[in-house]
Amino acid sequence: MQLHEYARYDAVGLRDLIRAGEVTAGEVESVARQALSAANAEVNGLALPVFSPALDHSDDGPFTGVPFLIKDHGPVAEGVPFFLGSRSLPGIVPPRDSDLMARFRAAGLATLGLTTVPEMVISFSTESVKHGPTRNPWDLERGVGGSSGGAAALVAAGAVPVAHAGDGAGSIRIPASCCGLVGLKPSRGRVPCGPDLGEPMLGMAYEFALTRTVRDAAHLLDAVQGPGVGDKYTAPPPGGRYANDVGADPGSLRVAVTTKAWSGAVVDGEVAAAAVQVGRVLEETGHTVTEASPVLDWDAVMQSMVAEAVAIASPLLMAPRQPDPARLEAVSRRLLQVAREYSALDMMAAFGAQNRVTRSVGAFFTEYDLLITPTLGRLPAPHGTLRYDDPGHTLTSWLQSIFEYGPFAMVFNISGQPAISLPLGHSDSGLPIGVQIVARYGREDVLFRIAAQLEQAMPWKDRTPGFFLGRH
Repeated sequence: MQLHEYARYDAVGLRDLIRAGEVTAGEVESVARQALSAANAEVNGLALPVFSPALDHSDDGPFTGVPFLIKDHGPVAEGVPFFLGSRSLPGIVPPRDSDLMARFRAAGLATLGLTTVPEMVISFSTESVKHGPTRNPWDLERGVGGSSGGAAALVAAGAVPVAHAGDGAGSIRIPASCCGLVGLKPSRGRVPCGPDLGEPMLGMAYEFALTRTVRDAAHLLDAVQGPGVGDKYTAPPPGGRYANDVGADPGSLRVAVTTKAWSGAVVDGEVAAAAVQVGRVLEETGHTVTEASPVLDWDAVMQSMVAEAVAIASPLLMAPRQPDPARLEAVSRRLLQVAREYSALDMMAAFGAQNRVTRSVGAFFTEYDLLITPTLGRLPAPHGTLRYDDPGHTLTSWLQSIFEYGPFAMVFNISGQPAISLPLGHSDSGLPIGVQIVARYGREDVLFRIAAQLEQAMPWKDRTPGFFLGRH
């Protein structure tokens, strides 16, 4: 298998080649190692050297032999150090796999590396002082989003077909939008979060993956979904395999479209036009489309997000060895200060704010099946636009700055509905534009049906980045 051939296959395609005996898993892994070396030299998406050998995995899973990467937000895989993108952490080594990692292994995914993140994973740009900027394969002078930025860059470049990602305020969907990928944030409780966490980031963080095709996302969710032992709660079980929803008739759905940010942030005209065009296409295919939006208290959204940030910092404050403030970036130092001063009453007030947002969004979805929004408010930003190491920021001003850039995603981290970003738009300057589709709680099946319908009606397969290993 040649590198340019490998890079054009999605995960299901590679799996099928291996199963048919047209190529061995070892040959695929060998080419993937070449691909990772070539891609990382351009996009800077790896937080450690490529693993040798690949992490242990099943030899009879649904994705056996498919190359894969995990995100540096830990704890993820037993024995693999994580750093949270920070110079202040020497590399914390988990004593065991997360439940999700155990399922990735059981699925047969061949994990070959650790991907870059912004420090403390609370930025929509992946430009840590530790690693420098991760570069966008569509335009190397622009960012990849965050926090799953290294994963997005390497999948988009063709180094691997799928990579682990996490989403606390848009961190799967926003890199998907920046890099022209499919990014699914599942429903709250759909994917296990144990054994070390019962409710990650107060129930507002979700883990899954970034892919290039809808079918890869559906097949992977089939492989990893469902409750873990002792999980605090779980999403309603699916009615069947998600893979079977790809290409299935979604029926006639009630669809709302909005391009107005609840924060009042200005939305770029090309970005807004892409979401509106998706609404038109859905109307032409038989759905009822209306301009409408949940009514939200933005102060409650921000209060919830501050609490989530505190939840990120709290384990570091409880650790036997505190991070060295001199080796932290400016906003991280602010965050730790806020976390030290945050009271139980502050947290209870934040739970109340989260409840208000959740109830408002839930009420909206009693009238609509889907909501269409832009994923980001703007095109992928040039490097240095979002400055995490700026000492002038407070925690609140930092969150306000990233939500000016990406004002649509975090609401559904708070409220729990599944949401997917699809690369359905393309700017005049040649940059991808993601459109976010949100469904009722627990209805990933509806998302996959409508996403596959849009993948056929508005295909993106032949749009590839300027740097792409699939070119001969």
